[in-house]
Amino acid sequence: MKLKLFALLAALLPIAAFAEDKLDSGDTAWMMMSTALVLLMTPAGLALFYAGMSRTKNALNTYAMVMGAFVLAFVVWVIAGYSLAFGTSETAGIQQFIGGFGNVFLNGVDWKDLSGTYPTFVFIAFQGTFAAITVAIASGSVIGRMKFSTWMVIVALWGLVVYAPITHMVWGGDGALLFDAGALDFAGGTVVHMNGGLAGLVLAILVGKRTGYPKIAMKPFSIIFTAAGAALLWFGWYGFNAGSAFGANAIAGVALLTTTIATAAAGLTWLIIEWVVYKKPTLLGIASGIVAGLVAITPAAGFVSVGGAFIIGIGGAIIGFFGVVKLKKMFGYDDSLDAFGIHFLAGLWGALMTGVLALNDKELLWDGPLKESGDRMGQFMVQVQSVVVVGLWTLIGTVVVYYVASALTGGARVDAETEEMGLDESVHGERGMNL
Repeated sequence: MKLKLFALLAALLPIAAFAEDKLDSGDTAWMMMSTALVLLMTPAGLALFYAGMSRTKNALNTYAMVMGAFVLAFVVWVIAGYSLAFGTSETAGIQQFIGGFGNVFLNGVDWKDLSGTYPTFVFIAFQGTFAAITVAIASGSVIGRMKFSTWMVIVALWGLVVYAPITHMVWGGDGALLFDAGALDFAGGTVVHMNGGLAGLVLAILVGKRTGYPKIAMKPFSIIFTAAGAALLWFGWYGFNAGSAFGANAIAGVALLTTTIATAAAGLTWLIIEWVVYKKPTLLGIASGIVAGLVAITPAAGFVSVGGAFIIGIGGAIIGFFGVVKLKKMFGYDDSLDAFGIHFLAGLWGALMTGVLALNDKELLWDGPLKESGDRMGQFMVQVQSVVVVGLWTLIGTVVVYYVASALTGGARVDAETEEMGLDESVHGERGMNL
């Protein structure tokens, strides 16, 4: 009996040592739950949201592009993305833009290591879900005409060339360019939404318009699927925003409430605009407004008041509606599922309004002109700097990645016959629904 007791105590010693550090079980549980919520957003929420809007013959391919992006991007994140985003470079000049290779394959990261009050392994998984959804967002712009093989190469390269450096610059800690400048991005307005939305537009322009666009009507597969996807995105977004408080704490509560307010206000605003302009309140409009509100509040969720959340949500819906209905027609680009119109534009609005509406409360803010000296105009200019830097890096990096991927796969676009037949059967040998 005594031998069994000693063996049990010996087995528990590593766990006891782990617990004696600053591990908080509540924070750990919340961050694990947040990771699961954000994971749900991509292969369920975003995939349904996009698949429902695509044409019947491309619905399955749309879902596959999102799900394929998630699984590959997460693997790339663990192999090298995390190291490049949150690692440390020995060269100060390089450290401003990208981390190092010291944590490739998570080398040097021990299961007992902590990120604040919860395990570093949980932080890596949480941030990996962000990396995966960002590139998946871009898929919405090129639905119906890009080779699946080209897309998968883009996913792998883009995560290292574009996503990891931007994540490092904004969230990489001391020495990182935009972090040192004091840019505020609570949960990914610049890192995720501007980044993924602009990448989508760049890819859409490079691969070209769908055959027949905009003359041929391209009816959506299922608005019900899109609405269900929007609902799942909203549900998962609590992990995205409230999880970015990195603990079960009061700031997580702020982010949860502001996220709900902004999203509801945006969904209602889009509905009213459609009702006034087109005399019909559409389900697609409500779903689009919900996503626009979620995107817009993301960079500000833990920084703003209830009033600020209302303003950001309403503005996000107005700007998203303009991007989807007006801007696309004005410039003639074929952003198939409006990744740019909603994610980039609403993300841009949210990032800039964070500087304008963030509460001057030192307990909420991290370092920046507003916290350090109450300089709101200085904070706004830092926000402008952050969106310009992110925009330029995304633009240049995505162009480079596209041409490399295109060269490796013998061209990025499917042939005319494949496009006409639909990518579901021609590429995957499956149908989205057998009727």
